[in-house]
Amino acid sequence: MKIEHWPTDRPIPYASNARMLSPKAVDKVAASIKEFGWQQPLVVDKEDVIIAGHTRLLAAKQLGLKEVPVVVAIGLTPAQVKAFRLTDNRVAQETSWDYELLAVELEALAEFDIDITITGFDDDEIEGMSIGEPEIREYAEEIEAEDRDEPEDKFIHCPYCGKSFSG
Repeated sequence: MKIEHWPTDRPIPYASNARMLSPKAVDKVAASIKEFGWQQPLVVDKEDVIIAGHTRLLAAKQLGLKEVPVVVAIGLTPAQVKAFRLTDNRVAQETSWDYELLAVELEALAEFDIDITITGFDDDEIEGMSIGEPEIREYAEEIEAEDRDEPEDKFIHCPYCGKSFSG
């Protein structure tokens, strides 16, 4: 795998990307890039169209970065490119959190001199996980329900591909 560095205007967002991007996600990815640097490049096809990394590209542009790391997927058929694009977005949805272990991890991280909201969890979520075990489960169920029932009025318009996304 060869990582290249491209100007941020070279990768082409996939016009039919079925994954809906939110400003909140872009902000969190931007914060992650700012804190940890680039740890995951964009993946593009041989036509420079993004297979994986739409949110990372928007985050880079939000940060005013001039270049992004890119891997060109070599040897994939058009069908494999389409399948990989969907797979990359879908597999993350198959996971869930063990909120008891997550609370322990966040507590351990809090002992360091670091803003633990850099993990992507906001202050309310972190506070909610700091309470007793039964309450953690109830809190987890509330958070998951909120994620499913996100209001429809949180849409952004992507300046790069012209699509509207929920946020």
